[in-house]
Amino acid sequence: MKQLKIKDNQYEKKESFSEVASIVKRVADKTLGNLESEGIFVFPECMNDAKDITREQFILQSYNDKYCTGNVMGFLGMESERIVIESRFSVGDKDYFFQYLLEKVLDYPNFVNLYTDMNQDDMVYHLLLFLFPYYLKSAMRKGSFKTYICKKYNDRNINGVIDIARHIRLNTPFIGNVSYNQREYSFDNYLMELIRHTIEYIKGKSYGYALLKNVKDEVKSIVESTQGYCASERRIIIEENKKNKLSHAYYHEYRSLQTLCIMILQNQKHRFGLGNRRIYGILFDGAWLWEEYINTLIGEQFYHPMNKARSGQQKLFSDGSGLIYPDFIGKNSANRIIVDAKYKPIRNIASGDYLQVLAYMFRFDAKWGYYIYPDIYNSDVKELMLNQGVTFENSVSPRENIGVKKVGLSIPYACDNYQEFVNQIQKSEEKLKQYFKEDL
Repeated sequence: MKQLKIKDNQYEKKESFSEVASIVKRVADKTLGNLESEGIFVFPECMNDAKDITREQFILQSYNDKYCTGNVMGFLGMESERIVIESRFSVGDKDYFFQYLLEKVLDYPNFVNLYTDMNQDDMVYHLLLFLFPYYLKSAMRKGSFKTYICKKYNDRNINGVIDIARHIRLNTPFIGNVSYNQREYSFDNYLMELIRHTIEYIKGKSYGYALLKNVKDEVKSIVESTQGYCASERRIIIEENKKNKLSHAYYHEYRSLQTLCIMILQNQKHRFGLGNRRIYGILFDGAWLWEEYINTLIGEQFYHPMNKARSGQQKLFSDGSGLIYPDFIGKNSANRIIVDAKYKPIRNIASGDYLQVLAYMFRFDAKWGYYIYPDIYNSDVKELMLNQGVTFENSVSPRENIGVKKVGLSIPYACDNYQEFVNQIQKSEEKLKQYFKEDL
């Protein structure tokens, strides 16, 4: 197997990709929107709503004699070729930082180590399984999916269209029953059956019940809705869902769940990549992961509007225009602060980043704005005071109580194993939480 490891948001010479030429040919200079139907699964699912990742973003984009990677991390495979896109903030051979983000944000089971227990095909397969509870919970917020289905009956209570062929086959000689079809609005439909099959499949894994414990209410609802479940009909259910992909925008969470279930049930481990030069993979938005990770650390002290979920939206103007989604708005109204989670090095936080946070500060009467970024250099907090005055009048001077601060969360390096990484980054987390407790 040929494998190439690269980092996100980096430039690499095209000659470095020679051993994975087939994958490069399929993904280079193509947007995520172009590739989403080819077996590449992108998380979070609502690319149109996410602020940091869009359908127009590239996995690999040509730039002279180099390829530039985008803001996504994950795995791509095709035949015997593999590409692993790691976090640019990881140090060493193993991307413990990426694994830790998944574990913290997605409640990823920590009983499976991505880098010691399995090869890359297994990584992709397990990641798909571990995403299932998140997608199930997201879809079920809209209630159980209900749609029209065709039910087949053979009794004396005729209430539908008579199926003559089936009637002759089943009721010869005639004993009083009539075969007929009836269109019903039901919870027990092709999609709910697909979800049920996925649940039962995951339950068969050694860690299945542990994986589903956080969605036990959703699982119970699915089981109660699918009284017609039959394990032997799994292939029929998969094919029916492949022919009837959800298209209505209102059900986009269910559409993503449908896609995930098909991939889990159809692409089991060694079956990845089968078919006519098929590409597969799973990619994660690094900026979104970082923001949600920071929320697990400081979320109790802040409001957390979420662009992707269209929740907590704020407005700039009184007529309702100017929708904004600051990452974090301090709950202390007497000392309001704004926090922006930036998945980028400190030197790259500039220009538009400043303008964005200053606009949020002005809108919410905040004196201070903060950037929290991954720090691999153990940097000190950098404080920038906002200027006042104009250069034409030679009157520029810093304000005394309005500014922004860049606060890094130290990312461990040179760790011998994943547990050592966890122990060290937890110390960084405590340091960050303590900083905000003292500064608020």
